[in-house]
Amino acid sequence: MIFTDVVFYVLAAILLFSGIRVITTRNPVHAALFLVLAFFTAAGIWLLLEAEFLAIALILVYVGAVMVLFLFVVMMLDINLDKLREGFWEYLPMAGLIGLLMVVEMTLVLADKNLQPSQAVELPANYSNTAALGKVLYTDYLLPFELAAVVLLVAMIAAIVLTLRERKDNKSMNPSEQVKVKRNDRLRIVSMPAEVEPPEPVPAPAKEEKK
Repeated sequence: MIFTDVVFYVLAAILLFSGIRVITTRNPVHAALFLVLAFFTAAGIWLLLEAEFLAIALILVYVGAVMVLFLFVVMMLDINLDKLREGFWEYLPMAGLIGLLMVVEMTLVLADKNLQPSQAVELPANYSNTAALGKVLYTDYLLPFELAAVVLLVAMIAAIVLTLRERKDNKSMNPSEQVKVKRNDRLRIVSMPAEVEPPEPVPAPAKEEKK
Protein backbone atom coordinates (compact mmCIF):
# COMPACT_ATOMS: atom_id res chain seq x y z
CA MET A 1 0.00 0.00 0.00
CA ILE A 2 1.48 3.30 -1.11
CA PHE A 3 1.08 6.70 0.50
CA THR A 4 -1.68 7.86 -1.88
CA ASP A 5 -3.79 4.85 -0.92
CA VAL A 6 -3.48 5.74 2.76
CA VAL A 7 -4.50 9.33 2.02
CA PHE A 8 -7.46 8.11 -0.03
CA TYR A 9 -8.79 5.84 2.72
CA VAL A 10 -8.36 8.57 5.34
CA LEU A 11 -10.23 11.11 3.19
CA ALA A 12 -12.92 8.56 2.35
CA ALA A 13 -13.46 7.77 6.05
CA ILE A 14 -13.73 11.49 6.88
CA LEU A 15 -16.13 11.98 3.95
CA LEU A 16 -18.42 9.15 5.10
CA PHE A 17 -18.36 10.37 8.71
CA SER A 18 -19.17 13.96 7.76
CA GLY A 19 -21.93 12.82 5.38
CA ILE A 20 -23.57 10.77 8.12
CA ARG A 21 -23.30 13.65 10.59
CA VAL A 22 -25.00 15.99 8.12
CA ILE A 23 -28.24 14.00 8.36
CA THR A 24 -27.98 12.94 12.01
CA THR A 25 -26.99 16.14 13.82
CA ARG A 26 -29.81 18.19 15.32
CA ASN A 27 -28.28 21.62 14.96
CA PRO A 28 -28.63 22.95 11.37
CA VAL A 29 -25.48 25.08 11.73
CA HIS A 30 -23.46 22.01 12.72
CA ALA A 31 -24.98 20.11 9.79
CA ALA A 32 -23.86 22.84 7.40
CA LEU A 33 -20.35 22.80 8.85
CA PHE A 34 -20.15 19.02 8.46
CA LEU A 35 -21.26 19.47 4.85
CA VAL A 36 -18.41 21.96 4.34
CA LEU A 37 -16.03 19.33 5.73
CA ALA A 38 -17.48 16.79 3.30
CA PHE A 39 -16.86 19.16 0.39
CA PHE A 40 -13.26 19.72 1.45
CA THR A 41 -12.54 15.99 1.71
CA ALA A 42 -14.22 15.38 -1.66
CA ALA A 43 -11.97 18.07 -3.13
CA GLY A 44 -8.98 16.23 -1.65
CA ILE A 45 -10.07 13.04 -3.41
CA TRP A 46 -10.37 14.98 -6.67
CA LEU A 47 -6.79 16.16 -6.17
CA LEU A 48 -5.64 12.56 -5.78
CA LEU A 49 -7.25 11.83 -9.14
CA GLU A 50 -5.30 14.75 -10.65
CA ALA A 51 -8.50 16.72 -11.30
CA GLU A 52 -7.33 20.03 -9.88
CA PHE A 53 -9.93 22.09 -11.71
CA LEU A 54 -12.86 20.13 -10.27
CA ALA A 55 -11.36 20.31 -6.78
CA ILE A 56 -10.90 24.08 -6.93
CA ALA A 57 -14.37 24.54 -8.45
CA LEU A 58 -15.90 22.44 -5.66
CA ILE A 59 -14.25 24.58 -3.00
CA LEU A 60 -14.92 27.96 -4.63
CA VAL A 61 -18.50 27.32 -5.74
CA TYR A 62 -19.95 25.15 -2.98
CA VAL A 63 -17.82 25.98 0.06
CA GLY A 64 -17.07 29.59 -0.82
CA ALA A 65 -20.49 30.62 -2.08
CA VAL A 66 -23.34 28.17 -1.54
CA MET A 67 -22.52 27.00 1.97
CA VAL A 68 -21.58 30.48 3.21
CA LEU A 69 -24.93 31.78 1.97
CA PHE A 70 -26.70 28.80 3.55
CA LEU A 71 -25.00 29.47 6.88
CA PHE A 72 -26.03 33.13 6.77
CA VAL A 73 -29.64 32.13 6.09
CA VAL A 74 -29.68 29.52 8.85
CA MET A 75 -28.16 31.85 11.44
CA MET A 76 -30.35 34.82 10.53
CA LEU A 77 -33.66 32.92 10.55
CA ASP A 78 -35.34 31.83 13.74
CA ILE A 79 -35.62 28.10 13.02
CA ASN A 80 -37.81 25.99 15.26
CA LEU A 81 -35.90 22.74 15.61
CA ASP A 82 -38.77 20.90 17.27
CA LYS A 83 -41.02 21.68 14.32
CA LEU A 84 -38.39 20.51 11.86
CA ARG A 85 -38.10 17.15 13.59
CA GLU A 86 -41.85 16.55 13.39
CA GLY A 87 -42.75 13.70 11.06
CA PHE A 88 -39.18 12.38 10.84
CA TRP A 89 -40.16 8.78 11.49
CA GLU A 90 -43.03 9.00 9.01
CA TYR A 91 -40.65 9.62 6.10
CA LEU A 92 -38.01 7.16 7.31
CA PRO A 93 -39.33 4.10 5.35
CA MET A 94 -39.42 6.04 2.07
CA ALA A 95 -35.97 7.50 2.72
CA GLY A 96 -34.60 4.04 3.56
CA LEU A 97 -36.05 2.61 0.33
CA ILE A 98 -34.50 5.40 -1.76
CA GLY A 99 -31.16 4.95 0.00
CA LEU A 100 -31.26 1.20 -0.63
CA LEU A 101 -31.95 1.79 -4.33
CA MET A 102 -28.98 4.17 -4.53
CA VAL A 103 -26.72 1.58 -2.89
CA VAL A 104 -27.86 -1.07 -5.39
CA GLU A 105 -27.25 1.29 -8.31
CA MET A 106 -23.77 2.20 -7.09
CA THR A 107 -22.95 -1.48 -6.60
CA LEU A 108 -24.03 -2.31 -10.15
CA VAL A 109 -22.02 0.59 -11.52
CA LEU A 110 -18.86 -0.35 -9.63
CA ALA A 111 -19.25 -4.03 -10.59
CA ASP A 112 -19.25 -3.18 -14.30
CA LYS A 113 -16.11 -4.51 -15.97
CA ASN A 114 -15.96 -1.56 -18.35
CA LEU A 115 -15.51 0.81 -15.42
CA GLN A 116 -12.63 -1.04 -13.81
CA PRO A 117 -9.49 1.08 -13.35
CA SER A 118 -7.04 0.72 -16.16
CA GLN A 119 -3.33 1.32 -16.24
CA ALA A 120 -2.18 4.87 -15.80
CA VAL A 121 -1.36 6.74 -18.98
CA GLU A 122 1.76 8.85 -19.12
CA LEU A 123 0.86 12.44 -19.96
CA PRO A 124 3.19 15.16 -21.22
CA ALA A 125 4.41 17.86 -18.84
CA ASN A 126 2.38 20.61 -20.54
CA TYR A 127 -0.88 18.64 -20.34
CA SER A 128 -3.82 20.59 -18.90
CA ASN A 129 -6.80 18.64 -17.63
CA THR A 130 -8.79 21.88 -17.51
CA ALA A 131 -8.33 22.40 -21.24
CA ALA A 132 -9.17 18.74 -21.90
CA LEU A 133 -12.32 19.01 -19.79
CA GLY A 134 -13.40 22.18 -21.60
CA LYS A 135 -12.77 20.59 -24.99
CA VAL A 136 -14.88 17.55 -24.17
CA LEU A 137 -17.60 19.63 -22.51
CA TYR A 138 -18.02 22.07 -25.41
CA THR A 139 -17.70 19.51 -28.22
CA ASP A 140 -19.07 16.08 -27.31
CA TYR A 141 -21.45 17.24 -24.56
CA LEU A 142 -22.43 20.66 -25.88
CA LEU A 143 -26.16 19.90 -26.11
CA PRO A 144 -26.47 18.44 -22.56
CA PHE A 145 -24.47 21.41 -21.27
CA GLU A 146 -26.84 23.88 -22.93
CA LEU A 147 -29.88 21.97 -21.65
CA ALA A 148 -28.48 22.04 -18.12
CA ALA A 149 -27.93 25.80 -18.45
CA VAL A 150 -31.55 26.28 -19.58
CA VAL A 151 -32.83 24.18 -16.68
CA LEU A 152 -30.81 26.26 -14.21
CA LEU A 153 -32.10 29.47 -15.78
CA VAL A 154 -35.70 28.28 -15.50
CA ALA A 155 -35.10 27.26 -11.88
CA MET A 156 -33.65 30.68 -11.08
CA ILE A 157 -36.60 32.49 -12.67
CA ALA A 158 -39.05 30.18 -10.87
CA ALA A 159 -37.38 30.90 -7.53
CA ILE A 160 -37.64 34.64 -8.14
CA VAL A 161 -41.31 34.37 -9.13
CA LEU A 162 -42.19 32.19 -6.14
CA THR A 163 -40.53 34.54 -3.67
CA LEU A 164 -42.03 37.67 -5.23
CA ARG A 165 -45.06 38.67 -3.25
CA GLU A 166 -47.17 41.70 -4.06
CA ARG A 167 -48.07 43.72 -0.99
CA LYS A 168 -50.56 46.53 -0.81
CA ASP A 169 -48.25 48.68 1.29
CA ASN A 170 -45.26 48.05 -0.95
CA LYS A 171 -44.20 51.07 -3.01
CA SER A 172 -42.50 50.12 -6.26
CA MET A 173 -41.41 52.07 -9.32
CA ASN A 174 -41.92 51.37 -13.00
CA PRO A 175 -38.96 52.69 -15.00
CA SER A 176 -40.87 52.69 -18.30
CA GLU A 177 -43.57 54.93 -16.83
CA GLN A 178 -40.97 57.23 -15.27
CA VAL A 179 -39.29 57.79 -18.64
CA LYS A 180 -42.59 58.76 -20.30
CA VAL A 181 -43.47 61.33 -17.63
CA LYS A 182 -43.78 64.94 -18.83
CA ARG A 183 -43.61 68.20 -16.94
CA ASN A 184 -47.35 68.77 -16.95
CA ASP A 185 -47.93 65.33 -15.42
CA ARG A 186 -45.94 66.13 -12.30
CA LEU A 187 -46.05 69.94 -12.04
CA ARG A 188 -49.16 72.08 -11.72
CA ILE A 189 -49.11 75.88 -11.30
CA VAL A 190 -51.97 77.16 -9.19
CA SER A 191 -52.88 80.86 -8.98
CA MET A 192 -53.68 81.79 -5.42
CA PRO A 193 -54.65 85.23 -4.07
CA ALA A 194 -52.12 87.05 -1.99
CA GLU A 195 -52.60 86.75 1.71
CA VAL A 196 -53.43 89.99 3.55
CA GLU A 197 -52.59 90.27 7.17
CA PRO A 198 -55.64 91.17 9.29
CA PRO A 199 -55.54 94.56 11.08
CA GLU A 200 -54.53 94.62 14.64
CA PRO A 201 -57.52 94.80 17.02
CA VAL A 202 -58.14 98.23 18.68
CA PRO A 203 -58.31 97.97 22.46
CA ALA A 204 -61.69 98.94 23.90
CA PRO A 205 -61.78 102.10 26.15
CA ALA A 206 -61.80 101.44 29.82
CA LYS A 207 -65.07 102.25 31.68
CA GLU A 208 -65.06 104.87 34.42
CA GLU A 209 -65.90 103.65 37.89
CA LYS A 210 -68.95 105.21 39.60
CA LYS A 211 -68.38 107.00 42.89
